[in-house]
Amino acid sequence: MKSPDKNVSLDNLLGDVLGGTAAMLVAIPSAIAFGLIIFAPLGAEFSGRAAIGGILGTITMALFAALFGGTKKLISAPCAPAAAVLSVFVSEVFHKGTIPPESIPIYVTIVSLLSGVVQLLIGKLGGGRFIKYIPYPVVAGYLSGVGVLIFFGQLPKFLGIPIKVTVSTFLSSLYLFRWESIFVGAVTILVMLFAPRLTKKVPAAILALISGIAAYLTLSIFNPALAILEHNSFVIGPISASLSEIINTIANNGKLLPAIDFSAIGFVIVPTITLAVLLSIDTLKTCVVLDALTYSRHNSNKELLGQGIGNVVTALVGGIPGAGTMGATLVNLNSGAKTQMSGVVVGVSSLFVLLLLGKLVAWIPFSALAGILMVVAFRMVDKKSFSLLKHQSTRFDFFCIVAVVISAVSMSLIAASGVGIAFAILLFLREQIRSSVIRRKVFGNQLFSKKIRLKNELEVLQLKGSETIVVELQGQLFFGTTDQLFTELEPFLKKCKYILLDMKRVQSIDYTAVNMLKQIQARVKSQKGYLVFASVPLSLPTGQNVKSYLEDLGLTETDILKFFNDLDSALEWIEDDILKTENVVSLASGQSLSVRQFEFFEDISDQALNKLHDCMVEQTYKPAELIFEKGEESDEIYFIRKGMVKIVLPLSQGMSHHLITFPTGGFFGDMSFLDKGTRSANAVAVEDVDLYVLSREKFSEVVKQHPEIGEQFFERLARTIADRLRQSNIEVKALQEN
Repeated sequence: MKSPDKNVSLDNLLGDVLGGTAAMLVAIPSAIAFGLIIFAPLGAEFSGRAAIGGILGTITMALFAALFGGTKKLISAPCAPAAAVLSVFVSEVFHKGTIPPESIPIYVTIVSLLSGVVQLLIGKLGGGRFIKYIPYPVVAGYLSGVGVLIFFGQLPKFLGIPIKVTVSTFLSSLYLFRWESIFVGAVTILVMLFAPRLTKKVPAAILALISGIAAYLTLSIFNPALAILEHNSFVIGPISASLSEIINTIANNGKLLPAIDFSAIGFVIVPTITLAVLLSIDTLKTCVVLDALTYSRHNSNKELLGQGIGNVVTALVGGIPGAGTMGATLVNLNSGAKTQMSGVVVGVSSLFVLLLLGKLVAWIPFSALAGILMVVAFRMVDKKSFSLLKHQSTRFDFFCIVAVVISAVSMSLIAASGVGIAFAILLFLREQIRSSVIRRKVFGNQLFSKKIRLKNELEVLQLKGSETIVVELQGQLFFGTTDQLFTELEPFLKKCKYILLDMKRVQSIDYTAVNMLKQIQARVKSQKGYLVFASVPLSLPTGQNVKSYLEDLGLTETDILKFFNDLDSALEWIEDDILKTENVVSLASGQSLSVRQFEFFEDISDQALNKLHDCMVEQTYKPAELIFEKGEESDEIYFIRKGMVKIVLPLSQGMSHHLITFPTGGFFGDMSFLDKGTRSANAVAVEDVDLYVLSREKFSEVVKQHPEIGEQFFERLARTIADRLRQSNIEVKALQEN
């Protein structure tokens, strides 16, 4: 019995062989055509070299890009951008007449070689990651545009005419149509469409190609002229090259090296950079489209390294440079390819074709290949995008797709890339503007600091809480969101004395946003209020230090402008300032409290209080000294006579979380006092601390003799805990509703 892993490996291998073979049959004719386009200005004597260069480019690009790039199912081969740039380069050099025609191929090799090196540098420096941020509407538009271009680009071959068909010339070109091509193409298309319903073991593209060849051979029985290979415009024609011819081609390039004038070679810089950029864009665009179709994720930088290696090797053997090509990749995908090894199959099978099967490939009808590509192209068009018109919020996405398609069809794929990038920026701005930079807004009587306040202090803070507005910001603060932020804050600038901006979730900030914050500062100052910043990022993923940036642009700490490391510290300062302004007397006078001075023990009889005091122990702690530790067994409750105590929850990796702060007159440790369990957090002295410590054991002894003490004590304890829970409910409600 075969193991599942072995079955998967065999399935992958079969899929890669079938997919790679089908992709090779699509890639080779295009590669030959691109080679002919590049060297066309040099004359017919270079046609053989051009054809071999196209196939050599297919072999090396497919093989090395697959091995070193690693994007699954991506097929690399000579492509249209390479043909466009290099044909212009060859034409310009040829017409200048400064370089002999027989030496021009070595300059093509140099441009190809250097463009591969540039791609290696782009990949090594991490430039490929930027392509990942292209929005899906742009990808859908590019994919649909490529589909339209492929469809209309193959239409002349399907119709059997030598000219490009447009809407205006379609009717006037009817007399040029060849019914033989239409018949062969139609058979291919029908098999391509319906073959998957009959079997999925053999890729539809291969069955369609076999059917197209069979249809052509059937026609040749009735029309003997179709059985003649020479000057036959219906088929690819003979492709043959021996190993010695390939070696001679590479050797001839080497012989031309001494003829190069390296002192005047600067004219190759522009075409080199142009070619490298266009090949990179073409590859990564294909990878993005492939990701969308296969729900995968490619490594852009690694793929550019693979493409660079592929183009360097291609240049060294005299081949035509290339990129990840859409047509061959989609045929590879639709024909069952599973891994990047399908690219290796394309390279190996292309070499096999070049050396051994030129005569068989010669009989492949152009219209059969056109039929396959036309079906693939039709499937590439994102027909679901029309559903975007149903909703007003997504109509802009639809027009983005249409704009990219129109640019691709009416101008070029490179122009479509530019339009796509422009729309990507617009889509980003739209999302940023549409998404609020304010995560929530709450008032000071809805959100409190972690410092426990006494009853009289809490009453004042709740009464004056509407003077404080706490605004939690998020996302990018830049020119596109500045007006939105100011508009939402403006109503509070007149009625709130304290404007607290929590910057913890801010991801970036620009000069326009800082200028807006300076306007807010001026408005706050005119109202004799305070502008308070909390959790200002010191280091963003972009490397920006927001606090330094604010200070460099004039937002430095003053009497009315405050910076705090976290939200709790900012809230605590505001609360203290409100209490100071309202002349609320604080218990933190520097003197230790007596039992009678605790709010907790108000209205308790002197006799009961004396009994409690007798069983209390006095303790003192220095700043940062640990009072008790998480997991420690204890039954004691602590009353703070002087100083402040912070309750901290220990986290992993030496981290901790501040839970609450208790001031003079407060108490803590009540949970273990009630359940006699272990401590759930650490208690740490913030400053010099004096405590009354009451154990449950001693307390119980007093209660046995004076039950009324227990009743009063637990009533106060329950009431205080209830008050804390009510305050917590107010905060939770505010955070959930805002």
